[in-house]
Amino acid sequence: MEEKYILTLDVGTTTIRAYIYNSKAETVGKSTEQVVLHYPSPGFVEIDPDELWTSIVAVVQRSFKDAGLSAHQITAMGVSTQRGTFITWSRRTARPFHRFITWKDLRADKLVRQWNESYTWKLVRAGSYALYLISRSKRFRAGSVLKFMNTQTTLRLTWALQNIAALKKAAENEDAMFGSLDCWLLYKLTGNKVHMTDVSSASATGFFDPFTMQWAAWALMFFNIPMSALPTVVDTAGDHFTSTSPSIWGHAIPIRSCMADQTASMWGSCCFDVGDVKLTMGTGTFFNINTGTSPHASVSGLYPIVGWRLGEELVYSAEGANNDTASIIKWAQALGLFDDPQDTAEIAMSVPDSDGVYFIPAFSGLGPPYNDGTAASGFIGMKPSTTRAHLVRAVLESLAFRTAQLYACVRAETTLRFSGIRLDGGVSNNDFIAQLIADLTGLRVERPVDVEMSSLGCAHIVGLQLGIWESKDALRKIRKVGCVFKPRPQVRKSYEVPMARWEDAVKRMCGWYANYKPPQFIATISDSSSSSVTPQNSFKISAENKNGVYPK
Repeated sequence: MEEKYILTLDVGTTTIRAYIYNSKAETVGKSTEQVVLHYPSPGFVEIDPDELWTSIVAVVQRSFKDAGLSAHQITAMGVSTQRGTFITWSRRTARPFHRFITWKDLRADKLVRQWNESYTWKLVRAGSYALYLISRSKRFRAGSVLKFMNTQTTLRLTWALQNIAALKKAAENEDAMFGSLDCWLLYKLTGNKVHMTDVSSASATGFFDPFTMQWAAWALMFFNIPMSALPTVVDTAGDHFTSTSPSIWGHAIPIRSCMADQTASMWGSCCFDVGDVKLTMGTGTFFNINTGTSPHASVSGLYPIVGWRLGEELVYSAEGANNDTASIIKWAQALGLFDDPQDTAEIAMSVPDSDGVYFIPAFSGLGPPYNDGTAASGFIGMKPSTTRAHLVRAVLESLAFRTAQLYACVRAETTLRFSGIRLDGGVSNNDFIAQLIADLTGLRVERPVDVEMSSLGCAHIVGLQLGIWESKDALRKIRKVGCVFKPRPQVRKSYEVPMARWEDAVKRMCGWYANYKPPQFIATISDSSSSSVTPQNSFKISAENKNGVYPK
């Protein structure tokens, strides 16, 4: 039988990956390249679409070369992308109105806080709770605790519609097209032929209702989002994605799947059954639980998303997230705490504990159970005895602590029984973190041979579409576990006090930026010896805090 080859394209927050797999799910070629992030203003995090497209085309071309193949030998391809990152462009000219506004971007933070604190939104939540009491509908229960977050697309898109004049005019004239990264990428790959997104990417925008499986009419009304700009929402896999334009790589390649990266990760980890858990530790941490055929209505901030839809099969996931993981490791490296991230586990284990030092990983705020976008990062508890190793250990412990908190939210809100966690993502290669997660959750933690599960998940779902694998059971049989971390009850007990103190430290950092006005100092200079000002004069300098408010 002729060999079949599957190309997967995974566009993450920091890395573009192109992998080519054979019929045994073995990698025969690959290439990677870093995503260039732009920071034009404080809090703004953007990606240039022209730069990204050039990199994507080059990365795929290099993967062909690495595999010794050409485009005409590729049977089909699948795509996975970061979520929440979006762009808008002209229907008439196909030119973008702005760069990609990424999920890490904080430009709409003021809008997020204003809406969460508004009487309108409080009334909506109260009304939802009243309807929940009457109907017991999970949809209204979710609405009663719903808070806007910077990671959702909703208010960043609102900001763009309000502040980018060309986009505002185009929206009025029905010339604007909106798309998350997957949608734009399909548009480009197909030669501007399709404007669609799959259910998993749509459900992460914040204005797609996972309970009705439609764009949320209430959100479009509240935020003046034009329906005419939105893409068609389709199944996660199928031939509706058509094919790539032959002009890109010299031959058309059928696109058989396009999905959100966390869905791809679930497929790569074979999380096909209710209660299956995967933990992705990449740029951020994403704790996903397969909740089956019904969306999870959370009270602590777990987000109900669509896992995937394949014809009649509709699977949901509950997700808890911490937005800073690999970004914390990179920051600590830039700070000089270590030279190579691979050394951090050994550095952390070189000391018996963190010497009472705690780190709060909140560069982009904190997710469940805090759901506080105004929280701040920082070390607490440093003393003269604190060493570099203590700081490194505190950083790594904080990432495991946040994961333990996400798991506690899941335990409190569901009756599901869990047997283990399936790890993936670059940070999961850290043995110290992986073992501590097992200890704190009391669950068996499995790490695969290759931790890049998004690419493999794309290959799995495309392979099923092609008939390379006949069932999900066949995928389970080829899953390769590289390392298993078993929980140590005695270690969990030893962390009861440290984690309680860490949680106290986190509470001190919550709300740090809320309603904070920086003190404005006015220096008063008085000459104590002469009426003339000369370098020899002695001066008395005093400062007055004009608003009289200091951060707590």
